[in-house]
Amino acid sequence: MEIITKNDRNSNERTVCSLKEIEKRKIVEHNDLITSVAKMDKVPLKIFELAVSCIDTENLPKENTIYLSKSELFSFFKVDDSNKHHRFKEAIKVMQKEAFFEIREEAGKGFKFKSIVPIPYVEWTDYHDEVKIEFHREIMPYLIELKKNFTQYALSDVMELNSKYSIILYKWLSMNYNQYEHYSAKGGRREEQVESYRNPSITVKELREITDTINEYKRMQDFTRWTLKKPLEEINAHTSFNVSYEKVKKGRSIDSIVFHITKKPVAKNEYYKQEEQDSVYLENKADREVKQQALFTEAMQSPYTKLLGEKWLINVADMQDISTMTGLAEKVYPLYDELKEARGLKGVETHLSYVASKQEGYSKRNVVKYLKTAIEGYLPTVALQDLEQPERANYKKPKPRTLEEVAKDFLPEYENITTETEKEELRQMKAEIDKKLRGEGLDHE
Repeated sequence: MEIITKNDRNSNERTVCSLKEIEKRKIVEHNDLITSVAKMDKVPLKIFELAVSCIDTENLPKENTIYLSKSELFSFFKVDDSNKHHRFKEAIKVMQKEAFFEIREEAGKGFKFKSIVPIPYVEWTDYHDEVKIEFHREIMPYLIELKKNFTQYALSDVMELNSKYSIILYKWLSMNYNQYEHYSAKGGRREEQVESYRNPSITVKELREITDTINEYKRMQDFTRWTLKKPLEEINAHTSFNVSYEKVKKGRSIDSIVFHITKKPVAKNEYYKQEEQDSVYLENKADREVKQQALFTEAMQSPYTKLLGEKWLINVADMQDISTMTGLAEKVYPLYDELKEARGLKGVETHLSYVASKQEGYSKRNVVKYLKTAIEGYLPTVALQDLEQPERANYKKPKPRTLEEVAKDFLPEYENITTETEKEELRQMKAEIDKKLRGEGLDHE
């Protein structure tokens, strides 16, 4: 079976793409469309996403029109009952009559709002397999003019999601995680900014807006169940993400939701993980993976990982997340080595007990940064304590070497080759240095 995907600009011939290649198919949309309000149900939204995946941005569809196969369309939705044609017609009608995107864009000191019916024209016949879908001209800039602020995700992931809220939330999470991957590889953002993309936060008000539930699920328990819990169960089961969340209160009310996104060890779709044109990224990809794997192995074998787990500073999801564990191995564990040298492993354990007792919910968003900041703040205190109270150190400071011992490093036989006068001068120099080391003979203001 095949999907007819695009028109050639110079002819009426339509090129064909097989649905068997769906693992390679990707959807690319502007971030303003990702964060818009989709006033449509699951089926029209999935039809739109499928149609968008058929757009070739290097060979734009003539008259904003693409062609689908009805049989492929039904396969995409996994429907095979005798009523599928009627259901498809009804879904198209709803999409044209009721479905639209409410897009908000920054404009000057405020926002500009647009309401766009994405697919105003659909044509098909009962006796032909072909379905003609025409995009509205106003929606096209969000699908083809994508030089910046756009998100790319897998069609195969969307195919498996069975609720409107799952699709909307998956797209929003993809938008954030894509930025995490981009800036992690190329730089250009502070560390805390990069990590905020992997642990994005959204207010309950904003989440209600993008899921179009401002007037629905008034009870927080119902809202959480239908727009968070169940969608995330689908996303975790059927996409390349593992996502958890926590509620952040402001007073007695839940003000916002913080998500924690990790990539599954084996992604479902190798083709959409990186942009093919990003040659620099691809060239360094293998080296980075080797380094990451080495750091990950080092972290998993480290006694510090065991201590962090015992103190509940990291959990099983953290230990399965390559980014978290490599971050600990690279940025935190070398600092623990310094503390271990000064206080022993017991000293590290005492420090972690204190850190665990002071941990707040927000710090779980970036455990690497939290632990790094904590140990960086503690090490100078340890160094000062060792200067003031040497007995607290885990090691004995070496006894100061005598002048003769230092001299022997450079002139082992100096006593045999110096004159009596030179030896006397050396003894006098030693006596003066010893007096100064004892604080004698120093002028005090």
